[in-house]
Amino acid sequence: MQSHILAKDLLLMMQLMNFIVNLPSDAASQSASPHRRKRWCWQRTHERYFVCHRAGNTPIKTSNESKPQRNRKSSRCGCQAYLRISKTTELGAPEWRVTGFANHHNHELLEPNQVRFLPAYRTISDADKSRILMFAKTGISVQQMMRLMELEKCVEPGYLPFTEKDVRNLLQSFRKLDPEDESIDLLRMCRNIKDKDPNFKFEFTLDPSNRLENITWSYASSIQSYDVFGDAVVFDTTHRLTAFDMPLGIWVGINNYGMPCFFGCVLLREENLRSFSWALKAFLGFMNGKAPQTILTDQNMCLKDAIAMEMPTTKHALCIWLIVAKFPSWFNAVLGERYNEWKAEFYRLYNLESVEDFELGWRDMVNLFGLHTNRHVANLFALRSLWALPYLRTHFFAGMTTTGQSKSINAFIQRFLSAQTRLAHFVEQVAVAVDFKDQAGEQQTMQQNLQNLCLKTGAPMESHAATILTPYAFTKLQDQIVYATHYASFPMEDGFLVRHHTKLEGGRKVYWVPREGIISCSCHQFDFSGILCRHALEFSQQEIASKYQRGIFLSAGGALVHHPQSSFRLSQVTMQKKSSYCRAWYQLL
Repeated sequence: MQSHILAKDLLLMMQLMNFIVNLPSDAASQSASPHRRKRWCWQRTHERYFVCHRAGNTPIKTSNESKPQRNRKSSRCGCQAYLRISKTTELGAPEWRVTGFANHHNHELLEPNQVRFLPAYRTISDADKSRILMFAKTGISVQQMMRLMELEKCVEPGYLPFTEKDVRNLLQSFRKLDPEDESIDLLRMCRNIKDKDPNFKFEFTLDPSNRLENITWSYASSIQSYDVFGDAVVFDTTHRLTAFDMPLGIWVGINNYGMPCFFGCVLLREENLRSFSWALKAFLGFMNGKAPQTILTDQNMCLKDAIAMEMPTTKHALCIWLIVAKFPSWFNAVLGERYNEWKAEFYRLYNLESVEDFELGWRDMVNLFGLHTNRHVANLFALRSLWALPYLRTHFFAGMTTTGQSKSINAFIQRFLSAQTRLAHFVEQVAVAVDFKDQAGEQQTMQQNLQNLCLKTGAPMESHAATILTPYAFTKLQDQIVYATHYASFPMEDGFLVRHHTKLEGGRKVYWVPREGIISCSCHQFDFSGILCRHALEFSQQEIASKYQRGIFLSAGGALVHHPQSSFRLSQVTMQKKSSYCRAWYQLL
């Protein structure tokens, strides 16, 4: 075994000699070594030592309570193995010679397949660095970068000459630039985009030291999308660009294909009332002063106050998925095994239609689970009008309160949050994500013209809807048409009672005013999602199916239809008054 170790070390020594003999005379100033298995240190300018990677002893660190300490274990064990080389000059030509060598290790040597994990063996070539930075700009993860490069180089997984940690360190070092330089590059990038596209809009503020404080921007396609689909908006401010330690706000909506559409983006230095007010005011400026009818945000009280100031006519609500994401940390330890039971009860209350039933059920839930003194439960109840559906059903949210849409929006945001490079590149990455979604919408439009939708009821309303609605809108409406066949309507003094044919009690009230062309339901599904409910559809099919020739369903600003040709008169479906954001039903003239 000893001869085997000696043979390996002699081979390494010969490799070192072959490399070092050819070094230039000023090689002592070089900062890198070809050595792959040993670590070296400087002694004098004419002599060098190469030592084992486990040489020396772990230095004693002085504790500092003000700074968090990293509990990193050391591999050093005082190994005395070394290789010494000295520079000599004979016949005027400098050369390096081996003048000392000790092969006595006081530890087990690594296996050949483990040596590649030592720092001296891990290198990233300039070509690989360029490739990694290009991948980072596209927003793909480090794991995906590694797999792509493994396929490109035809190596087995895990056998690249560098690790994921090396890639992350490279990206981190690339970010460590002067913040002022980053800000200058970001503004230059925005101005360059503005020169190429005059419809690109951006605003920024500078602090008293003339440094970038806040910046927001929106693309031409985003402004066009907002004009059509901007009645219901999510303003997500829960993310940060960790590399630059800046809060990030993103305005997102839903288009007529049920896909997230980007409206705008803002980077803030601080999350306070002044910054949020500036961001909202700039956003309204981009959108020609048009405020959304509803806006969903997280539980940020500064943002809540800013919305009340800058968008007084907008209904503000809280994203339920951001609230539910905090439940495990809030209630898991408190409720223990009853956590899932409590969560099921919470969702039942959340989906109720009546405010009275919600408040009574909430008190019963608090008593049942003994949560009288829980501050999170008290806070949720205090803010119930901002998140509970019984308080929100009369407002249009385009289905963005559902779990499916929340996941879709979050996935869309994460697509460009994964950009790993500089701040200026982040603007490019957002543009790429926006363009990708635009192309996806165009592709679905093309596919719609090619596909044959499956009709389930044969009703004239269903067959006509299949010719004018997007697949997303048609599927939503078709589900309600199918459900409507299981319901029956009964006349009442002020309308009709619609309930499932197997039930003798309950039901929903449907109101029909023929002269004004108004139909509405007490479940408020249309007001909330833009899709007529099964109750209104059951009644409408009974009352006006014989008159139905060419009709169309819309949600906010036409969010569910791809062309508006119709011979029907647009009328409003609401119980109280007409609104500019919730159009639904075309009737015969």
